[in-house]
Amino acid sequence: MEELQSALQDWGLAVSNVPEKGRCLVTIKDLYPGEVIISQEPYICVPNNSATESRCDGCFASGNLKKCSACQVVWYCGSTCQKSEWKLHRLECDALSKLDKDRRKSVTPSIRLMVKLYLWRKLQSEKTISATATDNYNLVEELVAHMKDIDEEQLVLYAKMANLVNLILQWPDINIKEIAENFSKLACNAHTICDSELRPLGTGLYPVVSIINHSCLPNAVLVFEGRLAVVRAVQHIPRGAEVMISYIETAGSTMTRQKSLKQQYFFTCTCPCCIKVQDDIRESAILEGYRCKYDRCNGFLLRDSDDKGFVCQQCGLLRSKEEVKKIAAEIRATSDKASKSLSSGNLQEAISMHKMIEKLQQKLFHPFSISLMQTRDKLLKMLMELKDWRDALSYCKLTIPVYQRVYPEFHPLLGLQYYTSGKLEWLLGKTEDAIKSLTKAVHILRITHGTNTLFVKELIMKLEEARAEASYKLSSKDDE
Repeated sequence: MEELQSALQDWGLAVSNVPEKGRCLVTIKDLYPGEVIISQEPYICVPNNSATESRCDGCFASGNLKKCSACQVVWYCGSTCQKSEWKLHRLECDALSKLDKDRRKSVTPSIRLMVKLYLWRKLQSEKTISATATDNYNLVEELVAHMKDIDEEQLVLYAKMANLVNLILQWPDINIKEIAENFSKLACNAHTICDSELRPLGTGLYPVVSIINHSCLPNAVLVFEGRLAVVRAVQHIPRGAEVMISYIETAGSTMTRQKSLKQQYFFTCTCPCCIKVQDDIRESAILEGYRCKYDRCNGFLLRDSDDKGFVCQQCGLLRSKEEVKKIAAEIRATSDKASKSLSSGNLQEAISMHKMIEKLQQKLFHPFSISLMQTRDKLLKMLMELKDWRDALSYCKLTIPVYQRVYPEFHPLLGLQYYTSGKLEWLLGKTEDAIKSLTKAVHILRITHGTNTLFVKELIMKLEEARAEASYKLSSKDDE
């Protein structure tokens, strides 16, 4: 603990204990928006390999990959990544190579992560790989497992997974109960490694970053530069304050957020966002409830006292439960068909289905509905895949007001939505609009992603090119 405190001091941080929350990271100096609070390489990590997509074990790249000829499980993009991973993979490769073909197929990323955890511990204990104050197995041991909070079904699953890890490693003195407990630790403490546009690439365990507690209104954000986890301040954090990030998707009502946190992390959040009970009733009804039956009314609905339906809080009009159930059933049925179209690769049909879902949701939900926003986000992504830039832009524009409502000013998802809008506007020749959107994107992403990252540098370059193009068009008009 003393070694960790000493290492964290260089970052301007300290480990503290908060009643009912346990360990946390606090600042010992003032921090400002965009400033890196801490960064950490993963203790262990794995890419999200599947039957349809594979990534390099070293850098998580997805192009020009070659499978390890011995174990037939791990992929590399080239000799550089293969060499960098060799000390660890040599042991993993030996263990995986002994499995029969069918058994190897059951080696999921979660199983690999656990195998690598034990192999890394072995290499550090043998001093083949050096341990540091922020990179050692003691930090993993100190993570909370929540074993008492897990239901029996999940415990059985962890036990089965632990037995598979035991079968792979074949160590005589291995503790299967400890492995099961470590699976629970990973479920609560591992992080999804994403690219600059927040697309998931893999999973990593960052024991120091895991000390940071959750808030639905955080003062910091966790992003990734390759496999490096980087925590940046998104507001002024005064000396002595606790560093907070969000563990979950925060768009939604307090009830939705609390349910998600309870299910995965086993705690009840008491952040300022979660204790505004009266405000949240209205906001929940807008984000997750129904719209007024009268088209020109933008009121939100609450269940009536007789439980006959939902009453508009603006005009007083009642919407029957039967009508709500009927439209909700149509949405579910159409969503099932849309999923089948998408899984079969019929993108045009999937788009048509999602447009039908959107129309039904417009009848049922409030204009600021999270469900409606998610449908439009799906349409945006599918239309971009088909290079239908015009239609894609119209859906991107529809989502932004909801993003502005559900996310704070400096949130990466809001910044990325402005970025998408700017790219589409530029492609469609709407240079002035593109400049506005890209400027908003830079304003947010320079704080969340940092001005020195390649992603933000390229974004700033795009903005400069758009400004140069607009200037050229203006000067051409003046010459005429």
